[in-house]
Amino acid sequence: MTFWEYLGSRHQQLLADAYQHASAVFQCMVVATVIGVLIGVVTYRSEWAGNLATTTTSTILTIPSLAMIGLLIPGVGLGVPPTVIALTLYGLLPIVRNAIVGLRGVDPALVDAATGIGMSRVTRLVRVELPLAWPPILTGIRVSTQMLMGIAAIAAYASGPGLGNEIFRGIASLGSKNALNQVLAGTLGIIVLALLFDAAYVLIGRLTIPRGIRG
Repeated sequence: MTFWEYLGSRHQQLLADAYQHASAVFQCMVVATVIGVLIGVVTYRSEWAGNLATTTTSTILTIPSLAMIGLLIPGVGLGVPPTVIALTLYGLLPIVRNAIVGLRGVDPALVDAATGIGMSRVTRLVRVELPLAWPPILTGIRVSTQMLMGIAAIAAYASGPGLGNEIFRGIASLGSKNALNQVLAGTLGIIVLALLFDAAYVLIGRLTIPRGIRG
């Protein structure tokens, strides 16, 4: 069976796996973005706190994904829970680091001006600082998403959702006539999803970042 014949015979299952893969990455990125930006907001004013946040999230990223999921299984079981926890933790570093860099890069004169017209700390943050820090934060989100697309494939080890199941099935049946097709279909599916997500982020950037700031 050729690769194209394999795609034709398995397209429904592949589309279902692709949807689950994209859904898992998207939902984990939403959670990681909220947590990462909050960490950035809390720590960016302090050099020590900012370094601690960056170092901690960097350390998490050094843990091999297979080991991370394996360590989570005894506590949360198989399937979706270890996948969500692992992906969320892995997605934090670029967002936290870029949120801190972006917030620290806001012109102090603009913050002083906002204070001068009576804005509260929260209002300054929401209306001045975070909008100006949005471009680097969005870049961090893009980087995290690309990483998680690949890492999410490992979730199949814990019976998680996504295209990793196709890859693992192919690896487990190496030597069979469709093993290579399975691995190739899963891998190409992840690449296509990563490109689609990145294109969506480019569009979001064009819609939300003023041309003068984009450069």
